[in-house]
Amino acid sequence: MATEITADEVRIDVGRAAPMNAFLARPADGAHPLVLVCAELWGLTDQVRDITRQVAELGYVAVAPNLYHRSGPETASGFAESDANRTRAFELLGRLTRDDVEADLRACAAHARDHANATDKTGVLGFSLGGHIAFFAATRLDLAAAAIYYPGWLPVAGTALSRPTPLLDDAPAIAARDVRTLMFFAELDHVIDADQRAQISAALDASGARHEEIVYPGAQHAFFFPGRAPYDKTAADDSWTRVQDLFRTELTQ
Repeated sequence: MATEITADEVRIDVGRAAPMNAFLARPADGAHPLVLVCAELWGLTDQVRDITRQVAELGYVAVAPNLYHRSGPETASGFAESDANRTRAFELLGRLTRDDVEADLRACAAHARDHANATDKTGVLGFSLGGHIAFFAATRLDLAAAAIYYPGWLPVAGTALSRPTPLLDDAPAIAARDVRTLMFFAELDHVIDADQRAQISAALDASGARHEEIVYPGAQHAFFFPGRAPYDKTAADDSWTRVQDLFRTELTQ
């Protein structure tokens, strides 16, 4: 039986910038660990809100921020998938900075603890661009676990937060913070090929991080969400079971 939850759109103070909109879902009663949910390229869409609710139903306070908020109120509800919106979203992710994203994620955690009864135990869950952001979060925040789906641009400089250097260069910070990291990849991913997967695994090995990478045969990038062409139910279901096990072990025990 699913946990009864409450879910709300919230505004979060991030200092000098205008307040950031976010979606927060939590169990109706009690104190619970926190999970930060990081969206794909398309931003804070209804699908991201749905997965945030699902995380809350597992017994966590879940917060999904709109990390594009500094680019204007039209970003508040994300973007439908289209070529024009892809171009627009790449413009927006090009404006993200490491310091701003860190500030936004820290503000989400503070809001959840001050207003939603979240405990100090924290995990992160991210998809594609959100996986990239989740990897970054594991290098900067006090996290216990990171569940990372098909994260783009980790070993290659120039895109999103891999500026000026690849985010993968900061893998030792994940080990130093003892963040247990679980990554999910697609064999036929057009964004992250086998060579990049090998680079990511090797860097985490060398750092001494606690990590595991799962590659799903025949799957494509963005395999997780139903109703989309790349959806792979076998990969999605298996990965979600593993996410639940990761969070149960690292956040609640």
